[in-house]
Amino acid sequence: MAAAGSEDEYEEWLVESIRLYKDLHAFELHDPTRVIEWTGEKTVCVAGYEIGKRIEILELQLPQKLYAKENQGLCPERDFKVQHGCLSDQPVWSLKHVPNTSLLLTSGPASRALHVWQVSADDSDVIKPMCPIHTENGGENLWHRIDTICTRIPCVLHGSKVNNVRVTEVESHKHLYVLGLNSSCTISNLQYLDCNMFLASCVNGQMYLVDIREEQRGGTNLEAPLRHGDEWCACLQSREQGASASRHMIASLSSSGRVELTDLRNLSVPLKVARCRVSKAHSGRDFMCITWAPFLEDCLAISGLDGTVQVYDTQSWDMSGAEVQPLFVHKGHAIEGRSEDGNIPEVTTHVWHPWKPRTILSSATDGSLHVWDWVDCRSAC
Repeated sequence: MAAAGSEDEYEEWLVESIRLYKDLHAFELHDPTRVIEWTGEKTVCVAGYEIGKRIEILELQLPQKLYAKENQGLCPERDFKVQHGCLSDQPVWSLKHVPNTSLLLTSGPASRALHVWQVSADDSDVIKPMCPIHTENGGENLWHRIDTICTRIPCVLHGSKVNNVRVTEVESHKHLYVLGLNSSCTISNLQYLDCNMFLASCVNGQMYLVDIREEQRGGTNLEAPLRHGDEWCACLQSREQGASASRHMIASLSSSGRVELTDLRNLSVPLKVARCRVSKAHSGRDFMCITWAPFLEDCLAISGLDGTVQVYDTQSWDMSGAEVQPLFVHKGHAIEGRSEDGNIPEVTTHVWHPWKPRTILSSATDGSLHVWDWVDCRSAC
């Protein structure tokens, strides 16, 4: 509930929501999550991330109104259905579903293992723990970033630092590839391009495009230079997200709100640079998130810099680094979750809907989970 001092702002936002949203759904989780992972067209996984307590890993089925084809209008309801679940003694800071399987992989801070889980295929509602994959512990506040792929066999790409990035078979635990670079830079993102190539992005802004078929330099054939001052995260635009066969764009977000767009074929020089609006200086990198829209060309979203999720159209950006205006700002977490002392919850993560172009799921540190379909006011005029 919004604090008394912000009741006017809350009421104004509710009125504006009729114009700003095609759909808006607000839910409350038992524990806040920093992961929202699609496991199917109608299901997502969430998990608690707080240290020192047993946490839940849940597979939730979206309410029918959220996966129906027709527009359902504004509907703040609380009927996510728990399909499967389990308890874990380890906080979950990364979670990935292995495509075309019932397997999940999780990691958390200071852990020496990737935890493997299987979503029951029978009538059971249990997520079962499997044999964990042992890893190197990067440090107390570090955790293995994860990406998964399933071609012939399920594989996981994982690492907390550049010098421990590797590809591992999920079932046999056999290491198929080790990056082999002598760098202790902390990893911020790992992302498969295809079964042979992946992008490793670092907190200091460095990026490595890796071809596991190459032997020279541990498989690295392109490397981006170090960026000083800020902390960074990045996201690779896949071919399904509007990239042509010969061009894949990388969007990099800094803790000061700077966004750089780089062609995958030349990591040394960005093609476009802009500064996004943030309401306060970001205190850490934990929740920073940038994602490309799956079905909106040149569109991306950022979160983790404050209590909002911001959507941008990058088509008109250039190299000036000027401040740019967002297409849309979701303020729901900040307004609904503001406490009596004025503290605003931070957005922990967001993901795009796999087939609804303007639908986004987002979560915050107060346990709120929002699903919203935003209106592009340019086309609505």
